[in-house]
Amino acid sequence: MRKTLLLLVPVALLGACTYGITLDDAAKNVRTAWSGDVSSCHELGKVTVSVMDHVGPVNRNDITVRDELEVMARNEAAKMHADTIKPLGDPTDGSQPWGAYQCGTAQLAPAGGPAASPARPSSAPGAVETFPVKGG
Repeated sequence: MRKTLLLLVPVALLGACTYGITLDDAAKNVRTAWSGDVSSCHELGKVTVSVMDHVGPVNRNDITVRDELEVMARNEAAKMHADTIKPLGDPTDGSQPWGAYQCGTAQLAPAGGPAASPARPSSAPGAVETFPVKGG
């Protein structure tokens, strides 16, 4: 019985790591420009966010850490009235720098190319735009 309890405690602790890291309502309007050109946007500043990347000797899942860093960066950007964030570097020891930008309605151009125009733009809140993929 004691061995079972000792095994459950670390699992419970690891499961609790994401508690409290949620996307704020205002941050739902902040988009992430992973590889887009933000040169037409107004830079509002930089934020560095951090989360635990390991619990004791156990490393946390890299994807989970990256997701939490993005959520925290979007939350901070919303406080700065930014509508776009872009990573300025890779995560290191659970910390990552991000740029916060005000792009307004400007379309973000993919890195190295012009912005694509949607076939049928929608002004409905929460609308999704799709773009054709160029075959190669």
